[in-house]
Amino acid sequence: MATAIFGAGCFWGVEAFFEKFEGVTATRVGYTGGFVENPTYEQVKSGETGHAEAIKIEYDPTIITYSELINIFFESHDPTSRNKQGIDVGHQYRSVIFYEGASQKYIAEEKINEWDEKGIFKRPIVTEVIEASTFYEAEEYHQKYFQKNGSVACGIG
Repeated sequence: MATAIFGAGCFWGVEAFFEKFEGVTATRVGYTGGFVENPTYEQVKSGETGHAEAIKIEYDPTIITYSELINIFFESHDPTSRNKQGIDVGHQYRSVIFYEGASQKYIAEEKINEWDEKGIFKRPIVTEVIEASTFYEAEEYHQKYFQKNGSVACGIG
């Protein structure tokens, strides 16, 4: 198995979006990219920890590739919106790819260029590409939120 980590706004809707694709074997939502150890949802939500709400995806690369996951990532949110997705505003809701290794970084940057060159969006993609750091799992009540509650009160759904 391999992993991918993305930030695309509110993690509840993003998790629900990715779970429906064959080859995605597990998902966990959490926080990464910040400077506070073991942050809580309340801390991250305040926008003062530097973290993004993110999803960590475990996938089978023989069924779905990292490149395909990035395509899905771009379809799951507005990658042309800086620090805002739907009703959620702040750096914690930024569009970001947290890469693990040079190969993922290269693929992410190439995909951004590819989508921009195709003109799929009316504005350029502003997605950040940042080296992955510690991923802190969110509190259990955030995991599989859409499945548990039947709706998402943020971003997509």
